[in-house]
Amino acid sequence: MIIALVLIALTTILALVLGIVARKRHQMNLEQWTVGGRRFGPGLVFLLLAGEIYTTFTFLGASGFAYGLGAPAYYILSYFPLAYVISYFILPKVWSYARQHGLVSQPDFFAHKFDSPALGVLVALVGVVSLVPYLVLQFTGLGVIVQTASYGAVPKTVSIIIGAAVVTLYVIISGIRGSAWTAVVKDISIIGVAAFLGLYLPIHYFGGMSKMFEALNTAKPGFLVFAAHGQSVSWFVSTTLLTALGFFMWPHTFGSIFTARNAAVFRKNAVVLPLYQLLLLFVLLVGFTATLVVPGLKGAATNMALLKITVASFPSWMVGIVGAVGVLTALVPGSLIMMSSATVLSRNIIAALRGGEQSNEDTVRLAKFLVPVVAIISCYFAIAGSSTIVAMLLMGYSFVTQLFPIFICSLMRRNPATKEGAFAGILVGVATVVYFTLAHQSIGKLMPGLPDVIKDINVGFVALVANVAAMAVVSAVTAGRRLPLAKQGAD
Repeated sequence: MIIALVLIALTTILALVLGIVARKRHQMNLEQWTVGGRRFGPGLVFLLLAGEIYTTFTFLGASGFAYGLGAPAYYILSYFPLAYVISYFILPKVWSYARQHGLVSQPDFFAHKFDSPALGVLVALVGVVSLVPYLVLQFTGLGVIVQTASYGAVPKTVSIIIGAAVVTLYVIISGIRGSAWTAVVKDISIIGVAAFLGLYLPIHYFGGMSKMFEALNTAKPGFLVFAAHGQSVSWFVSTTLLTALGFFMWPHTFGSIFTARNAAVFRKNAVVLPLYQLLLLFVLLVGFTATLVVPGLKGAATNMALLKITVASFPSWMVGIVGAVGVLTALVPGSLIMMSSATVLSRNIIAALRGGEQSNEDTVRLAKFLVPVVAIISCYFAIAGSSTIVAMLLMGYSFVTQLFPIFICSLMRRNPATKEGAFAGILVGVATVVYFTLAHQSIGKLMPGLPDVIKDINVGFVALVANVAAMAVVSAVTAGRRLPLAKQGAD
């Protein structure tokens, strides 16, 4: 137990040191703090974008989803490649436009594209509301990891608070550079641990992967195929499409685009990243193996599948290594989310409430003040909440994906959406998500007579359809107010 604690503590200190040292020789003005001076090469941009592959969602949520539900976890392997294929065509356009106009946040992009500060505020609100559950996800995972890897010596609440304090400190000091530097260590570590666990555990317990799957199919017939209804094939397809479209709509991921040195960075990364995410398969293998080795986990407890089988299979020093890597999967994306949330609040919401009169220096100063505020709010929900990690992530995706229709329209040579149509589409989409979530509704409950293939569609995708319909209708009505051609397209 002592060895595990020491390894976790040393890794946390390493992350803090790397995050602070990243500031060296850089004056943290607005562009340096938020987008690294737009000077990141393929390596650092790769790690920032790949950071979305290997988070606590991957480390715990993916294995927990495979443990608890089986076949539906396949969607995790499917949506990343689709997102990266899309990125090949759209990210260079976004980067060029942002560089040309000096944009540093996602709401900046939409406000400038539609010549509407009010739309920028709406996008900022949607982004911040979406990021809270995502940051809660990271802190929840951090608490689970440290508590389990320390054999209960460090309570979940304590680990969440310490982790949040570490991230808060280096985000305030170094901004996105701190996230990039710690991402280097995180990705190297997670690749080694995920590959080792995914290969070793099925061989150790069953003599090989094929024998593990045979044993799983015998113990739980049908576990590895989609259900006839519920989380069926139509749920899989709609969820995969929803998450692929929403992948780059997260404010912190969108903001990472602005850090690149040139547009070619994104095309190079789009070729490699789909292969890189195939390592997620090893995480799913751990979850499937844990289903047989450590049975009985229910609900939110399924998040602990990977750690439970690690504790049951290895000495404390190995548990410490796994726990330490798990900590990094929370700290790195958590830092990006905190910085993006604080920047959007400062630049795109509070500045708008002040009438838009706010210098870059004031924006950075206020953003740094808001970083611990965001951390405290997220810590509270992480400590009090009980949702599974995948459930929290999918809720956030349902919100941010509502930005995708107007995003695609904004990249067209002649934008078919007006700012009024963009407003209406986002509001209708978000309202639909809120209704289905708060009322615990689904298509099947509202219209039980429909065939299962329709009833099982992800509600976020339903909201997306409503979004597009509202945007099209309102844009048609307000077409006379369309932006001049100079404001449209990718420039």
